[in-house]
Amino acid sequence: MSGSATVGVDIGTTSVKAVAVDEQGVVVARARVPHRLITLAPDLLEHDAGRAWRRGPLQALEKVRVAAADLRGLCVCSMVPSLTAVDARGRPRSPGLLYGDARGRLARDTGTEVGGPDAAPDVMPDSEGFLRWAVANHPEARGYWPAQAVANHAFGGVPAIDSGVAMMSASLLHAGQWDRAKLDDLGVREDQLPVIVNMGERAGTVTGTEAALAGGTIDAFCDQVVSGADSPGDVLVICGATLIVWAVVEGWTDAPGVWTVPHTVPDRFLVGGPSNAGALFVDWVRSLLRAPKRATRARPGDDAPGAGAEEGRRGHPGRVPVWTPYVRGERAPYNDPTLRSQLQGLDITHDAESLQRAAHEATGFVVRHLLELGGVDGRRIVASGGGTRSIPWMQAVADATGLPVDIVAVPEGAAYGAAYMARMAAGLESSLDGARRWARVGRTVEPDRQWQEAADERYARFRELGPTR
Repeated sequence: MSGSATVGVDIGTTSVKAVAVDEQGVVVARARVPHRLITLAPDLLEHDAGRAWRRGPLQALEKVRVAAADLRGLCVCSMVPSLTAVDARGRPRSPGLLYGDARGRLARDTGTEVGGPDAAPDVMPDSEGFLRWAVANHPEARGYWPAQAVANHAFGGVPAIDSGVAMMSASLLHAGQWDRAKLDDLGVREDQLPVIVNMGERAGTVTGTEAALAGGTIDAFCDQVVSGADSPGDVLVICGATLIVWAVVEGWTDAPGVWTVPHTVPDRFLVGGPSNAGALFVDWVRSLLRAPKRATRARPGDDAPGAGAEEGRRGHPGRVPVWTPYVRGERAPYNDPTLRSQLQGLDITHDAESLQRAAHEATGFVVRHLLELGGVDGRRIVASGGGTRSIPWMQAVADATGLPVDIVAVPEGAAYGAAYMARMAAGLESSLDGARRWARVGRTVEPDRQWQEAADERYARFRELGPTR
């Protein structure tokens, strides 16, 4: 390519995605570098941090092949929270702990749980728990960094995160910076933790270029700013390894089990939260069924895992069992890592197609439940993430919720939003407002009345099988 571009890099649960985007918001190059998700037990979740957080991002940038002279900025985003111990060269020397890992819930000395079913739903204690674990098991480490800081150090020698990522470690902060008294208690020096920069600001430069390196930020935030889900009744559903549901409302909502956070649009809020009913569950079901990928794709260039995008539905609307998707507990609305999955109503006439449909519907049922808990009157779903390449999955979500699903034109929503954040770091944008011009719908999937009626009956069974809330 020639001209100028910014690059967004998204370190996801199963792969690193990168997109190079021009001034008009057109993706001119994309790359995907897969990595393993290591699940040693249902309550343990980790990466080979050297592979996933350092080498993978470097390879992804190389694959999009933006010349140094054309690169204006780069921004890394990733899931939160995460943590690894690093050596003096910034190379990981411990597993990369991921959201929901039990090592984040146990305090080092007392063994007491710092998060659980009775905790506030928006509490994320994992960051402090991860740090306690890392200090206890790797006291010799030069630093303790999340995924964003590891990648930024690889790109530009600066272990930077932005203020949004830092806020996920709220118990370790004071006035937006690391709390020195708390760090002393943990036996950690301030220089062992990442540098914090304001969201959208420059943290340094990409090595070998003059391109701005932004502070590493949050994947779901990047997805949201370019999704176009800005009006009350819009429901952003991010179909990644984790399912993330954000419904746009006009007032602050206090409801059991759901999170409420400010929207980037003034006087609007997002209600919902993260769930384990995403691709981590759906692809697990597919792997058990050995379900084949169909030849028909939702769009060219589909190489995401679990991306079989066959059109339409198979079977009879009434011949589908009911999954509860809690293969490793649930986050919103239950905040309970001990929950486990169930399959109800299975009989000898069911086949792989009906079981896969049941898994897809489970995602839609989780979305529907969160909307009900939040008192949200949904108008449409805006779907983003790699799972949007599977049209049967999106159709099941439409049927299960009764809402049309607008699939974004760029499925790598987090990387796409990070590319916009890179423009801010480079001084090419003055605010997040401009990100709305990048929002594009690629396709709309409407609910089917016959399948919707059958899904309504299954939703009632889904609620009966789950915990009371």
